[in-house]
Amino acid sequence: MELRRILMGLYLLALPAMMWGQTPVVPGTADEEHPKRHNETPVNFGIKGGFTSSLFIVSQFSINGVSIDEVQNNYKIGYFGSLFMRINFDRHFLQPEISYNINRCNITFEKPLPENAASGAVPKEASIASSIHSIDIPVIYGYNFIKEGPYSLAIFGGPKVRYIWGRKSNMDFENFNQVDIHERLHPLNLSLTTGVSVTISRVFFDFRYDIGLHNISKSVTYDIPADNDVAGENTKNEIRFHRRDNVLSFSFGVFF
Repeated sequence: MELRRILMGLYLLALPAMMWGQTPVVPGTADEEHPKRHNETPVNFGIKGGFTSSLFIVSQFSINGVSIDEVQNNYKIGYFGSLFMRINFDRHFLQPEISYNINRCNITFEKPLPENAASGAVPKEASIASSIHSIDIPVIYGYNFIKEGPYSLAIFGGPKVRYIWGRKSNMDFENFNQVDIHERLHPLNLSLTTGVSVTISRVFFDFRYDIGLHNISKSVTYDIPADNDVAGENTKNEIRFHRRDNVLSFSFGVFF
């Protein structure tokens, strides 16, 4: 139901934008009536929004010193909104952006059995669900393979700085032996962005993939119930959960 409402909202936004965007010139392209004024619009501004799907690349995950090697990523839909500026250089462009993102993901896995588990015991399933709020600032370079009249097709890539808003973000650890589990995330992170964009007049669609370059998890703290026998002399690092956050996104936008 939530996805249906979001799609309907984008559709209602797309109708007036596409009607307004029927001017038969891609931003940064020469006006057919004034072919000599090729640099008439060297800079464009725009707005876009869309959906995201996150993937955790787990580099280290262990509970009570036992490594968890098999993790199932369960994709959930997130969303974002963005403002950007495009600086055109013939077929090339430079595009700094700022966006607000809500990325969601859920992973499930089988908990390791205790040493005194009975023969034939079946491992129980646990999960970690996350909703990460962030402000992203990518700066991408792009090249238009096609840039004729109202149409263009471009590929792009570049670095992205990401600030994770810890107070708004939420991580839920379900079916763990520990209680009151809290994960702290590194506030500043760096990613690489790559993708492809299709423009029709002043309306465009783009697909991109963000590759996280380092672990976003800073620490995991928790309490252990008094009647739980997993507590040892040193439980500070009993849960280790290091991961990179890769994100696939689709967006719709317009140039002003």
